[in-house]
Amino acid sequence: MQSQSKSKFYSLAEISASFKKGEIKPSEVLEYYLKQIEEKDPHTQAFESKYLDSALASGKSADLAMTSGNLIGPFHGVPFVLKDICELKGHVTTGGSKVFRNRVSNTTAKTAKRLLAAGGILLGKSKTVEFAFGGWGTNQKMGTPKNPWDSTDHRVCGGSSAGSAAAIAADMAICGIGTDTGGSVRLPAAFCGLTGLKVTKGLLSTDGILPLSHTLDTPGPMARSLLDMVIMLEVLIGTEGWKIDKKIKGEKGYFKNLIGNVSGLRIGIINERDRQECDFEVLDHYDKALRILEEQGAILDTYNPPVEYSTISTKVGNIIAVEAYYHHGQLYEDMKKPMDEDVRERVLKVRNFSANDYLSLLEERKDAERLFSRSMTKFDAIVTPTIVNEAPLLCDVDQAVSPGYFTRPFNYAGMCALSLPIGLSKNGLPLSFQIAGRPNNEGMTLQVGAAIERGISSIF
Repeated sequence: MQSQSKSKFYSLAEISASFKKGEIKPSEVLEYYLKQIEEKDPHTQAFESKYLDSALASGKSADLAMTSGNLIGPFHGVPFVLKDICELKGHVTTGGSKVFRNRVSNTTAKTAKRLLAAGGILLGKSKTVEFAFGGWGTNQKMGTPKNPWDSTDHRVCGGSSAGSAAAIAADMAICGIGTDTGGSVRLPAAFCGLTGLKVTKGLLSTDGILPLSHTLDTPGPMARSLLDMVIMLEVLIGTEGWKIDKKIKGEKGYFKNLIGNVSGLRIGIINERDRQECDFEVLDHYDKALRILEEQGAILDTYNPPVEYSTISTKVGNIIAVEAYYHHGQLYEDMKKPMDEDVRERVLKVRNFSANDYLSLLEERKDAERLFSRSMTKFDAIVTPTIVNEAPLLCDVDQAVSPGYFTRPFNYAGMCALSLPIGLSKNGLPLSFQIAGRPNNEGMTLQVGAAIERGISSIF
């Protein structure tokens, strides 16, 4: 396994501060990342498309703007990557599907618009599971990115936002965008040693994002630290650059959560039934993270979910499949089209679901949302492992099993959830911790996550 050392330009926040002081130029940072892409992507295969010429032009424009004193905000000049289900006008958006290799977008996703308007420099589009339907990050037709934490063997990155996670973890981008329908931001973040946020449905627009499940789809930021991720989140919700700078300086809004303490907070931990799903190393690191929270004054108590997580995983899979069939079923029904066969199987398994079956799934979900809401009255947040084991080898992946045992329930319950790294396995692979909060309470997940990040900072 390879170790992950801090790169020359590791932190979004640090780079932004250096831009303000005039210590470095955006073109210097960009030159570094373009070289990283040239050297590493032939092996990692994180990118579907690369926009190197336009990135160079954007870097020079950012240099001129900053030299003239026109720094837009903390995201200005920051190289990022965009998941290839996000539309970008005039560019190909494949959705991870070979049949869309020549499909040119006639619109730009709102998430991309906001990042670009904030001065971000788009390096390219990242690989994804076909139409984002898969938690392992595999793609039979368009290529499966390699987890950068293993330089020898092909391990998966998690999915469906595999390419974004691989690009960031391999130090080919500072941050990136993924989407989360059943864990597709949190799982790749977990397998690749990053932070990732699943926001409450509706907080961030899905306009211009190829749909998988319109009921569950949420875009979300991925970065190397909570601070970087929060800067991205502020950009994505539409906060103007100068206001973000003001919030950072005054430690307001989400930035206040990053310095908040957890003393007196009531934290729900997994029960014995759910502990049995995890391997020993995952539980060992999870328990160490719990001790960090206890040492900082949090009150821990067992959380028994009102609906078993294993039951939820199946129901989430069915909702996604029915809605995926609605959006893309005609492609999978045509056996002559070169579709990913793993995804085809997931989509077509619900081809005979009736309208009543689908409506029942949605009604059951509404009931579960109410049950989870009641169960949360005793807790400020719920904490679980994000993944039940380290990133597996590609050859060992069981496509019939979702890795989203702990992630899918919070999509189902309409909650927000954060994943962050908590150390390495004996094989040198990342392990991860998840914090789930009530709907629209992203700040609480960040507050608890920041306590963990501070406590394990010496590990990385």
